[in-house]
Amino acid sequence: MNVNRRLFGILSSLTSVAVAQSARGAMPIEGTAGPLFIATWPFGLPACKQSLVSLKAGGSVLDAVEQGIRVAEADTEVDSVGVGGIPNANGVVQLDACIMDGTNQKAGAVAALEDYPHPISVARKVMERTKHVFVVGQGAKDFAAQQGFEKQDLLTPQQREKWKQWLKENGKEVPKGSHDTISLLGIDAERRIAGGCSTSGLAYKLHGRVGDSPLIGGGLYVDGEVGAAGATGIGENILRYCGTFLICELMRQGKTPTEACIGAIERIARGDRKKPADLSVNFVALDKQGRWGAAGTDESFVAAVVTNQEAKIIKPEIVR
Repeated sequence: MNVNRRLFGILSSLTSVAVAQSARGAMPIEGTAGPLFIATWPFGLPACKQSLVSLKAGGSVLDAVEQGIRVAEADTEVDSVGVGGIPNANGVVQLDACIMDGTNQKAGAVAALEDYPHPISVARKVMERTKHVFVVGQGAKDFAAQQGFEKQDLLTPQQREKWKQWLKENGKEVPKGSHDTISLLGIDAERRIAGGCSTSGLAYKLHGRVGDSPLIGGGLYVDGEVGAAGATGIGENILRYCGTFLICELMRQGKTPTEACIGAIERIARGDRKKPADLSVNFVALDKQGRWGAAGTDESFVAAVVTNQEAKIIKPEIVR
């Protein structure tokens, strides 16, 4: 996905958007905890705006997170989430998602889900209607059917043609910038926190490959006593370090959300013995006080923040 093109379009159409130069030390609006929603990438902005609408309509912060992510999942212009997502090497769109409620640390997740466009909602049903946390593959598909979710062909004609061209050219190299997961975090006025993460995964991935996005502590972690963190990037580089869990623990130790995101990136770089620029790991976070933050290694990485007072795209601190 061309992030710059998408960002230009959003900024051109939304007059209320302000672009911040840095997320370091960002504070809650007027000293309140919420409502506040933060998400990865430009398409996180309409998602967060829908989250705020849902919350104001009387939904819980968990409802708001789910409804916001569903916006990205339904947008065929977003080629890394939901309908229109880039398929795997076999030409099959397999979706991953997780959701987490900070009030009781409950979570649900699905991975390698085929034929159902809203894995975030299926993940919530796993959390609320089963004794389990994680359901995958055919089991996730069967569960979605049992819960009454509507099936849909997820592979658009445009993505089918691109996949065929990829096979024709080499069928090996993975396009750069093809992992723009949506991670969306929210906190309400009562300081209740929830989060969700959804993706179609790495472009042309191995059939059945699962990255960090549906893994609790990998692509998402929510701690009702501390805060929440969400990730996007190359999942293998995030899940091996429990990246979002690490961020929450750093916030527990007193770091701001941005400081915690930077700390996690530095820890991953040390462990991999690589420069941060070679990792493609990016994070958003918020804490119990309603402070938000973000940091990443990809120059193109941006995040979206929505409150009662403003809706904006922010350029996080880039760690190189």
